[in-house]
Amino acid sequence: MSYPRTVSLRGKQIEITEAKRAARLAEMPEIGWIEDADLRDNVLDAWAAALEAHGFTQIGEMKPSGNYDSLPLLSGSQADHMRSVCRLAVKTAEEMAALFPAFRYNRDILIAGALCHDIGKVWEFQPDNVKRWKESPQAVGMPSIRHPAYGVYICLSMGLPEAIAHIAAAHSGEGELLERSLENTLVHWADVTFWKAVQAGGQLSSTDTWLDGLTAGVSGQPRA
Repeated sequence: MSYPRTVSLRGKQIEITEAKRAARLAEMPEIGWIEDADLRDNVLDAWAAALEAHGFTQIGEMKPSGNYDSLPLLSGSQADHMRSVCRLAVKTAEEMAALFPAFRYNRDILIAGALCHDIGKVWEFQPDNVKRWKESPQAVGMPSIRHPAYGVYICLSMGLPEAIAHIAAAHSGEGELLERSLENTLVHWADVTFWKAVQAGGQLSSTDTWLDGLTAGVSGQPRA
């Protein structure tokens, strides 16, 4: 692909530049592990467009939690969460492949899926959305759309493969309603491991200042 190029997302025209792509790679260097150049480009472009279309300039601006109403990490960002899930999933796949000669997985899909599994949080964590849902939950729900469902919209709109959209869609509880792919199974359990480990290890904040002034009284535990 040549840059800059313009894409449409949520009815907005987004110009994707090399600088915006470089910023996303700096936040999640594991994108560089993707060997397929087209897939790597699409992951970078999807994140660049998703953030800008929803009023964010970087992944780290989003609340570092499993859901908009769950307690945040003591340290680290949403980008750190997705990077950790990616590394955990890859390590698990490598262990299985070393142990079982017939174990086969798609490494590029696994990496891209792990790094995009929470891309829908640009909707669920958008402060104006959270404020609106809290003020009138009977209007469209609270949240109106959870991040796995919204992630499907972004992935398919930005030309990511069905296998990546599937991981975004079913990495969380929604995945109990269908049969997960192998790569999605690896991402799902890496995601669960991450949130269970930080909770058991005391790495969640006891307060939620992110919601102050937006959704007073909302609290919860990570559902991932």
